[in-house]
Amino acid sequence: MNVLFLTLVEFESFQERNIYTDLLREFIRNGDTVYAISPTERRKGQATHLVTEGAGRILRLQTGNTQKTNIVEKGISTIMIEPLFRKAIKEYFSDIRFDLVLYSTPPITLVSAVEEVKKRDGAKSYLLLKDIFPQNAVDIGMMSTDGAKGMLYRHFRKQEKRLYAISDRIGCMSAANAAYVIKHNPEIDPAKVEVCPNAIEPTDKSVDPATRDAIRKRYGIPGDRTVFVYGGNLGKPQGIPFLIECLEECRDIEEAYFLIVGDGTEYPRLEAYAKSAGQENLKLMQRLPKEDYDTMVGACDVGMIFLDYRFTIPNFPSRMLSYMQAKIPILACTDPNTDIGRVIEEGGFGWRCESRDAEQVKEKIREILRADLKKAGENGWATLQEKYTAAAACRVITEGTGAGRKR
Repeated sequence: MNVLFLTLVEFESFQERNIYTDLLREFIRNGDTVYAISPTERRKGQATHLVTEGAGRILRLQTGNTQKTNIVEKGISTIMIEPLFRKAIKEYFSDIRFDLVLYSTPPITLVSAVEEVKKRDGAKSYLLLKDIFPQNAVDIGMMSTDGAKGMLYRHFRKQEKRLYAISDRIGCMSAANAAYVIKHNPEIDPAKVEVCPNAIEPTDKSVDPATRDAIRKRYGIPGDRTVFVYGGNLGKPQGIPFLIECLEECRDIEEAYFLIVGDGTEYPRLEAYAKSAGQENLKLMQRLPKEDYDTMVGACDVGMIFLDYRFTIPNFPSRMLSYMQAKIPILACTDPNTDIGRVIEEGGFGWRCESRDAEQVKEKIREILRADLKKAGENGWATLQEKYTAAAACRVITEGTGAGRKR
């Protein structure tokens, strides 16, 4: 069958490794032809162009800037994305009959583009719900439900409901995620909401002791400490002020070493803290290329996940999968609404605590220092292979929509 994938995630090749390209490769392995539209933001100066790769096509569509920019430009660019996608589909894929259209949030503004493909081709539609917007922005104070900002909220909330309505199936990251969508959108038929978790093509990213020592030496990481690594986006959703509070609280734990690797809007705040604190058991690094980062994670001992305590929506960060691939256990410091911490604890591959009490985090870290980290890491690897594979996600999507079957 012909699959159309619409996303704001930038990628140039299906061979890249992330939750989307891993899934699309699975469709291709199953004999399907995949067409993807992926943005290239204006700041990069790259014109729209088509990449042909085996049984797939990637249209790199020039859009406005939505990343690494201010909230005003981000909002305007997000609103303008839909007409750009609609025009691109007509211009580049007018002769293709699609059986299935996949799309992920963010954004929620591709409603008309999806509707047009469904009407034109009779395609089935599947929403990969990775972000519950605009409520997530309200939770952390970036948007309001009243006043001038309330107008923007109501606009996006209307778009969100339209997106749910046109989707034949809605794939949520976790059970709590699915329950939230059903509870707060009673007009949705619960039967079309299902769990389709973040998933990858598992690759063993653990390292042997010699490689571990070499990597730590290369990056100036102590070889005799238990290294807690936090990697990825450093923005408002991650609750960076609380992360800093935890780092300060744990500065006297000599057995622990904290490695923070990433970038984002809150990186300067972390950088300022690192420079002023002079903390002996802390190292801050900017984002590394994915392969280098994955290798570094394998040389660490515990992966960390942080989420702002104010969230009412149940986020489920995909960075969990990176830690599972590296066969290291996870410490999840989150709001009480997400179920990621419960999933980690019940799977025997980590620990959880709430992201509002730095002393509690410190006690949890002391507990981890006494635990069998190797066994917990192996449990994570086994759970990854059992529940979070791209092959399993692909089956959920195709079976749920019946796409590709005779209609």
